Amino acid sequence: MTEPKGEWALIDWIRRQAGGDSAAVPIGPGDDMACVRIGPTECLLTTDSLLEGTHFNLDRATPRQVGYKAMAVSLSDCAAMAVEPVAAVAWVGLPESRPMAFAEDLTAGLLDAAKRFACPLVGGDVTSWEAGLAIGTTVLARTGGTPPIRRNGARPGDVLFVTGRLGGSLLGRHLAFEPRVAEARRLAAAADLHAMIDLSDGLATDLGHVCRESGVGAEIEAVAVPVSADARRLADRDGRFPLDHALSDGEDFELLLAVSAGDAERLGRENPLGSVPLTRIGRVVEGQGVTLVEADGSRRPVEAAGYEHFRGEGPV
Repeated sequence: MTEPKGEWALIDWIRRQAGGDSAAVPIGPGDDMACVRIGPTECLLTTDSLLEGTHFNLDRATPRQVGYKAMAVSLSDCAAMAVEPVAAVAWVGLPESRPMAFAEDLTAGLLDAAKRFACPLVGGDVTSWEAGLAIGTTVLARTGGTPPIRRNGARPGDVLFVTGRLGGSLLGRHLAFEPRVAEARRLAAAADLHAMIDLSDGLATDLGHVCRESGVGAEIEAVAVPVSADARRLADRDGRFPLDHALSDGEDFELLLAVSAGDAERLGRENPLGSVPLTRIGRVVEGQGVTLVEADGSRRPVEAAGYEHFRGEGPV
């Protein structure tokens, strides 16, 4: 067997082995959450793992911040599909050298996010070992009256929006972001969302996922991308362009969505998210891949530059 190269090659291989959607599993591998039918009820579920040195550094993050992030990344998957979180379980591999107070602070962070988003922590597993901290969560959710929004429904002619501002999350926002659970539900009630994803791997990479799953291409207007103040500060330090950070940094955990032109006009005029920015950044086109359109009209392909496991690169 040829060894998969890169995280997404491995995921594609797993999808082929596991099989596609079925009557019992309406949504299988490849989306932000899976969906299974249990009698007349549909249950959505997602799982995430965080590793010390890859997703956080304990020299710069407290245990409580790590616990919060561990829960929040799975809640962000709920936001990506506009569903309602119901309950969560968590597991942790604690370093043998850490005291009980460390474990208590870590749990407090999990509970901070669980309580904030009405998603009770109902169980899990605790182990210890000689390596660094590892922690993971699984969240169960329900549809709550609107169907789950998938990655595969974008259509040529759709308009692309993002919430919030992008880039520079490494300066601290990746530990304290706000999963857009409520915002996703408001968007789903206000418009027919053709596709949606949360920006965990970076705008260019995650838009690429939507394009690949939907069988389309996309164009991003460079001047329209909402660049965060953190992206500008990081650019001052490393000499890169702020837009590069907004396109590729990852862990913004904002939402990217595709809607019809008619719904786009209404969302742009009314913005159901209130104080949370909702920015029109481009459109879905026929073809494949992501293209950046500069202010002068020049165009260039945008490569997926976010972090990918198994590529032999250093951690985020």
